[in-house]
Amino acid sequence: MTLRIAEIFGPTVQGEGALIGQPTVFVRTGGCDFRCSWCDSLHAVDSAFRHNWAAMDTDAVWAEVQRLSGGRPLTVSLSGGNPAIQDFAPLIRRGVAEGYGFACETQGSVAKPWFADLSMLVLSPKPPSSGETMDWEAFRACLVVRPEKTALKIVIFDDTDFEWARDVAARFPDLPLYLQPGNPETDPDLPVDLNQATGRLEWLIDKTLGIGWFTPRILPQLHVLVWGNKRGV
Repeated sequence: MTLRIAEIFGPTVQGEGALIGQPTVFVRTGGCDFRCSWCDSLHAVDSAFRHNWAAMDTDAVWAEVQRLSGGRPLTVSLSGGNPAIQDFAPLIRRGVAEGYGFACETQGSVAKPWFADLSMLVLSPKPPSSGETMDWEAFRACLVVRPEKTALKIVIFDDTDFEWARDVAARFPDLPLYLQPGNPETDPDLPVDLNQATGRLEWLIDKTLGIGWFTPRILPQLHVLVWGNKRGV
């Protein structure tokens, strides 16, 4: 069995969500069942880039994780694309046996048995601005596999996304909720306008607290504030 891998990089810090700031090695997979309009990882999503993806077996992926981490256990984040369309069970078993923890972020469109072995599952359903439609039965199937140590992260671009996020939070009130302002600047070769980035964050903070919605944690994309949209950090 081989895995389609877009890139493996780190150690760096997790830039968003429940594990923000945590030292992490990223295994970014190639391929996705969604095509979000504002995707910031098209190099790992669009099949037009598949010639850049590596076909790697579990041993090869694990060897690279160990090399990057210097053999010192840390968190390995499975991202994409959508990592849930591939089988990471052997990699997770191997890493956990050597003291590593595994996190995964997925939109919740595909449930996999290996979710049960994760240290953290981040479900990031895609709001209306993405152009995608969520299958909530498929989403709930992910929660059946991993009912604990699961968090909800929603990206907000506009008022419609915000109201949608409130509805989703009401559907899943037991999940820790993280809100994140959307980043429309996805070109890795262009600098990020930090004034706009912080302005979007301020807008989201003001809007959320202004209506007395105190449940979510509101976070930036830390890696974007530090490195822009540069890949591999």
